[in-house]
Amino acid sequence: MTTTATKLLNFDAVEKAPLTTEPFSFMVAKDVIPADMLERVNADYPHIDRPANFKPESLTYGPLFAQILEDLDSPEFERMISRKFDIDLSQTTKTITVRKLSEPSDGNIHTDHWSKIMTVLLYFNPEWHQEGGKLRMLRSKHDIEDYVAEVTPIGGTLLGFKRSNNSYHGYKRFDGERRMVQVNWVRSDPLALQAQRISRLGTHTGKKLLRLAKGLGGR
Repeated sequence: MTTTATKLLNFDAVEKAPLTTEPFSFMVAKDVIPADMLERVNADYPHIDRPANFKPESLTYGPLFAQILEDLDSPEFERMISRKFDIDLSQTTKTITVRKLSEPSDGNIHTDHWSKIMTVLLYFNPEWHQEGGKLRMLRSKHDIEDYVAEVTPIGGTLLGFKRSNNSYHGYKRFDGERRMVQVNWVRSDPLALQAQRISRLGTHTGKKLLRLAKGLGGR
């Protein structure tokens, strides 16, 4: 793929973003995609017509979006996240996925699979006026209204959090376009990788059944 000569993302914004440690470790950085670049970046965003996470190699996109993926996959970015969260990511496996559409079954309160160590979400939406779709950092698994922070998925906003047994997060239902790239650092041992594949398969199967039930109910 063709990329620009220098990085596009504003790493300084990530470096300077404050780290919150209660009830779990997370940080929110703004303007990580420079505001004057967002429209051009979105012109290079891949065409996606169904609600799922896609590996970049399965998609077609322009050079500016390719540069963002390269920045997120860079050793410099990984070292920065490692320093920010005081966590060794050198022995992990990194995965990057792209999503464009959210469906009503998304956003349920969860902590992420135990095989995940670290998650970063970068948003691309030009504007956001909806009540749903704003990711909330929660105090517990019981109440979507009991949150310590709410992250509007506006373009250029980057959220990072360290997975733990109480890293509960979720958002109110939203059905529509919600552009983001997700970076995960996961445990590299075979058991963890296999467990994550099984978990992902179960999630995808459940969502397919929900879509089928919705379709039948509408007849």
